[in-house]
Amino acid sequence: MDESLRMEQALQPLALLIRRHAPSNGTHPTAIPSLALMHATHLSEPLESVYKPSICVVAQGAKTATLAGETYRYDPSSYLVTSVELPIIGRIIEASPEIPYLSLKLSFDADVILDIVKEMNRPVVAPAETGRGISVNRTSPALLEAIVRLMQLLDTPEDIPILAPLVIREILYRVLQCEQGAFLHPFAIIGSHAHHMAQAIQWINRQYDRPLAVEQLAKSVNMSTSAFHKHFKRVTAMSPLQYQKTVRLQEARRLLLTETLQVSDAAFRVGYESPSQFSREYARMYGRPPMLDVQELRSSIAASQELG
Repeated sequence: MDESLRMEQALQPLALLIRRHAPSNGTHPTAIPSLALMHATHLSEPLESVYKPSICVVAQGAKTATLAGETYRYDPSSYLVTSVELPIIGRIIEASPEIPYLSLKLSFDADVILDIVKEMNRPVVAPAETGRGISVNRTSPALLEAIVRLMQLLDTPEDIPILAPLVIREILYRVLQCEQGAFLHPFAIIGSHAHHMAQAIQWINRQYDRPLAVEQLAKSVNMSTSAFHKHFKRVTAMSPLQYQKTVRLQEARRLLLTETLQVSDAAFRVGYESPSQFSREYARMYGRPPMLDVQELRSSIAASQELG
């Protein structure tokens, strides 16, 4: 069968399945713990979150993901993969009430990647240099067909515990077969530079509110400080301190938006000792002082809810 026809025949049922299991605007968890669905009828403001290792597939519409100024666009012809935890700004750029944005995010464990690689008949040649922890790849019919089978399991919940892990393995296998699949492999290999970076990134995300001693963190993964900096920036597009600052400010923005906190309280919660330094860095990142930024965000969210 022609590849474009196979793509179309997979995308149509995928869109219908997402729409049925995510009938309203917003993000919807599913009975498959690692799978979440997204439905949006309007373009979105830039929304920040830390993406865990995951695959993001679009059935309708389009979205961008921005990491440290680098923007990645994906739509039904392409999908996004993140191999480590990354502070990303996501924005829906194609959506309407008539043709809503429909997508899914499937989180995965790096150990499963390593297990699949060991079982592959052909060797996966890892790149010489550590690559970015984010990439956009061309969607294949085989990948979409596997994702449709995973979505169909939501209609038979009793099958999920047995069959979902098998279908997820197939999906990850298809990802490893893609042109950039080799960059995913090293993040699962214990002792590799990429795996060390994944460990360090996980540590920063768990303890972002604590002072960051880069030298100690480099030592904990058996690397010199200069080598650690080099590989960390290759994976995340930023230095360790910039990464921590981004995670802190994103969390502070979320706290200010969702909880009735004073600016100083939010600053202390995410690890700042000086509220004035926090406000300066917040304004530098978001273009507005904290409270003005949050007021604007709330107005924008309220307006989009009225449209929805």
